[in-house]
Amino acid sequence: MKYRFLTYIKRDFNIWSILTLAIIGFISVPIFTVLLQLFEGPGETWTHIVENLLADYTLNSVILILGCSFLTLIFGVSSAWIVSRYNFVFRKQIEWLLIVPLAIPSYITAYTYAGFFDYGGTFQYVTKSIGFGALRFDIMTLSGLIFILSISTYPYVYLSSRAVFLYQSARLIEASKVLGASERKTFFKIVLPIARPAIVGGLILVIMEVLNDYGAAQYYGVNTFTTGIFRAWFSLEEPSTAIYLSAILLIVVFICIGLERLQRGSKNFAFSLKNGGDLHRLTISNKKRFILYLIVGFPIVFGFILPCLQLVYWSYLTFYSVASKDFFITALQSLGIAFLAALLTTLLALLSLYFPNWNRLSVLKKSSRVAVLGYAMPGAIIAIGVMIPLLSVDKWLISVFKIHLNLDIGFVINGTILLLLYAYSIRFLAVAFNPIEAGQLKLNKSLTEVSQLLGKGKLKSFLNVELPLLKFSITGAFILVFVDIMKELPLTLILKPYNLNTLAVKAYEYASDELIMEAALPSLCIIATGIIPVILLNRLILK
Repeated sequence: MKYRFLTYIKRDFNIWSILTLAIIGFISVPIFTVLLQLFEGPGETWTHIVENLLADYTLNSVILILGCSFLTLIFGVSSAWIVSRYNFVFRKQIEWLLIVPLAIPSYITAYTYAGFFDYGGTFQYVTKSIGFGALRFDIMTLSGLIFILSISTYPYVYLSSRAVFLYQSARLIEASKVLGASERKTFFKIVLPIARPAIVGGLILVIMEVLNDYGAAQYYGVNTFTTGIFRAWFSLEEPSTAIYLSAILLIVVFICIGLERLQRGSKNFAFSLKNGGDLHRLTISNKKRFILYLIVGFPIVFGFILPCLQLVYWSYLTFYSVASKDFFITALQSLGIAFLAALLTTLLALLSLYFPNWNRLSVLKKSSRVAVLGYAMPGAIIAIGVMIPLLSVDKWLISVFKIHLNLDIGFVINGTILLLLYAYSIRFLAVAFNPIEAGQLKLNKSLTEVSQLLGKGKLKSFLNVELPLLKFSITGAFILVFVDIMKELPLTLILKPYNLNTLAVKAYEYASDELIMEAALPSLCIIATGIIPVILLNRLILK
C-alpha cells in the first residue's frame, strides 16, 4: 500500500502541482490566520464588547443588509427590465448611465450627501431660494446610510439582471401573452423566476460591499462589524479582539455565500438564441414613458448626477487650496500603487487559472475556485489576516540579520508597500480571475493541442498561442482591478506605509477633519478613473 501511494505521487505529482499548492497557500493565509488566532483567546475588552456593543454591531449590520437588499432589488431589477423590455428615446444612453454609480465609492457619496444636507449646504440654499425656508434633512442616520449604500451598489443587481433580461427567451413570454397573461403577471410569474439566480448573485455582491464598508458607516456614526474591527485594532490596540470580530463577520459572509449556492442548486437557466432569440422591445404610450423615465432616472440622478455636480462645485471653490504639490504626489503614488497591484493581481489570476489545469492531481483540478475567496472577505479581515503572520516573518528576519550579519534592520514586509501589494492581490484576485476565465473558455482548444503535439510544452504553448488571444480579457481584468484598488479604503487605511498616501485615504482624511469641500478634488480624481470600466462593462454585456 505504501509503495502504491508513492508510485501514485511520483506519477501524478509534477511541478505544476507544487506551484498550485503554493498559490492556494498564498491566497488562503488570511482565513487560516483568523482561524488559528481564535485559539489564543480574545483581548481584555472582549467581555465589554459582548455585553455592550456586539448586539449593536449585529443589529445594525443586519438592518443594513436587509435595507440595502430591498432597495437595490427595487432599483436594479426595475431599471434592468425597463431598458431590456421597452423601447424609448435615449434608451442606449440610459443603459450605461445606470452603471455609472459604480464609479463613485460609497464613502464619497456619503460625504457628498452629508455636505449637501448640512447646515448652510446646497439643500438649504435651494429650498430657501424657492421660498420654502431653510429646510433641514438629517441624512446622517442608519436610514440615510442604507440609502447611500443602496444608491451606490444597485448596479451590481442591475448588471446581473440585465444580462439575463437581454437574452431572455422571447417564446416563453409570447406564450404567456397568448394564454392571456398581462405584462405584469408575465414579469412576476415567468421572467423573475428565470432570472432569480442571476439577481441573487448580484445581490450577494451588494451584501459583500455593505459588509466591507467602513468610510460611510464610520462617518455617519453607525456601528457595524467593520467599524468595530477598526476600533478594536486602532483605539483599543487589541488585535486578538479584532480577530474575534473578524471571525464572526467571516461566518456571516460564508453563510450568505452558502445560501446563494443553496438557492441556486443545480438549476440551469441558460437559453439557446436559436430557440429563443433576443427579448423583443415594446413601444409604449407617452404617459407610461414618463413613468419609466422617472423610475430609471431616480438612481441616475441621486446615484451619479447629484453627487458629481456637488463635487464639481466644491472642487471649483477649493481647487487652489487643495491642488498643491503634495496633492499631485499623492495622486501619482495612488496611480503607481494601483498599477503595480493590478499588474501583480492579473498575473496571479493567470497562474491561478492555468496551474491547476496543468497539474496532474485530480484533487487540485478545481482549486482555481479558491481565487474568489479574497473578494468574499471584507478588506479589514484581509488586512489583519496578512499582517499578523507576516509580522512573525519580519521578527524572524530581524533576528537572523542581527545574529548572523550583526545588522539592525527594520521591518522588511510590514509597514512597506510589499504588504499592501500582497493584500491587494488577495482582495481583488476574483475581479481579475473572472474575466480572464471567461475569455479562456471561448478559446479554441484545438490550437493549444496542436502546439503540444508539435513538441511544445504547456508553458510555451500558453505563451505563444493562448496569451496573444487573451490580450483583451487580460486588459479588461487589469483595468477593473486598477479602478477597484483606486477606490479601496479599509484595507489601505490599515496597511499603508506611513510615508505613502492614496487619493482614497486623502479624501477620507479631509472628511474626518470636517473638510468636506476639500475632499471633493481627490474624490473627483477617483471617479474619473472609474468611468473607464463602466464603459468596458457595458460593451462586454452587449457583445
